[in-house]
Amino acid sequence: MALLVAIVTFITALVLVFAIWLLVGGGTEEDIIRRRLDAVRMAEQRGGADAQDLHIVRDEMLSTMPALNRLLLQWHWVGGLNKYIYQAGLTIRPAKILLLSGVLGLGTYLILGFIYGQPLLCLFVALAVAACPLGVVAYMRKRRLNSFEEHFPEALDLLGRAVRAGHAFTTGLELIATETSAPISTEFRITFEEQNLGLPLRDSLLNLTERVPLVDVRLFVTALLIQKETGGNLAEIMDELARVIRERFQIYREVNIKTAQGRLTAIILILMPLIMMAVLAVVNPQYIGILFDDPVGRLMLMGAAGLQVFGSLILWRVVHIEV
Repeated sequence: MALLVAIVTFITALVLVFAIWLLVGGGTEEDIIRRRLDAVRMAEQRGGADAQDLHIVRDEMLSTMPALNRLLLQWHWVGGLNKYIYQAGLTIRPAKILLLSGVLGLGTYLILGFIYGQPLLCLFVALAVAACPLGVVAYMRKRRLNSFEEHFPEALDLLGRAVRAGHAFTTGLELIATETSAPISTEFRITFEEQNLGLPLRDSLLNLTERVPLVDVRLFVTALLIQKETGGNLAEIMDELARVIRERFQIYREVNIKTAQGRLTAIILILMPLIMMAVLAVVNPQYIGILFDDPVGRLMLMGAAGLQVFGSLILWRVVHIEV
C-alpha cells in the first residue's frame, strides 16, 4: 500500500512539473522564421509559378524533439491545429498542446482511479480534463477573432482616408500596421512585409484570409482584387464596406439583447444537474453514493452525462444566432 501511494505521488508531481514546464515554455526565434516562411508555403499550395522551387519550406517544426516532430509531420490534421493555435495568437507549438493534454488526461485518470477505482467514470473525467488545453486555445482564438472583427471597420476607414489623401495602397497597409492596435496591426504588418519582400499582393492578401478566417476579411480581399482588375474608387469601396460591417455588428448586438434571457435559461438548465449532484454529495452522500457503487447506477450516470451533453449542444445552438 505504501509503495502504491509513493508511485501515485511521484506520478502526480511529475505531471504537475511537466504541465508547468509546457505552459511556461514559449516560442523561440524559430517560430518567427517559420511564420514568415508560412507565407511562401501558402502561396505554393495555391499553385504559384515557382512552386517547384519552394518545397524546402514544407517541413515545419511542430516540436523541438526530432522524433516527435517526424511523427507529427505524418498526421495532416496537426497542420490544421498549428494554424488554429496561430489564430489564437499563441506561439506554443502543437506538440506542447498535445503533450499537455495527454499528461493532464493520464494524470487525472491515474489519480481518480487510485481514489475511486471506477474505470469508466475516471476515463470520462480524464477525457474532459485532457480537452481543457484545446478548449483554452479555442476560447483565445474566438476572443482574438472577435477583437479583430470589431476593430476592422476602423482599419478600413484609415485605409480609405490614406487612399483619398493620395497615398498608395501599400502605404495604407503600413499605416494600419503602425497606427492600429493588435491583432489588426499584427496581421496587416505581416501582409505589408510579405508584399514588401517580394510576394505578389494577391498572395499576400489571400494569406491574410487564411490567417484570419472571417467573412469580413474575405469580403475585403475580394473587393480589393476585383478593384485591382476592373478599377474603381477604392476609398468609396472601403467606406461602404466599413458601413456594412458596422451595421452587421449593430444587428448582432440587438440579437444578443433579445436572446439574453434564452442564453441565461440555457446556462441554468445545463448547470442545474451538476449543482444538484454536488449538493446531494455534501448533504446526503449515502443517497447519491449508490449511483457510483452499483453497476446499474454507473450506467445511468453515463447515460445521463451523454444526454446532458446532447441537450446542452441543442440549447446552445438554439440561443446562438448567426448574423
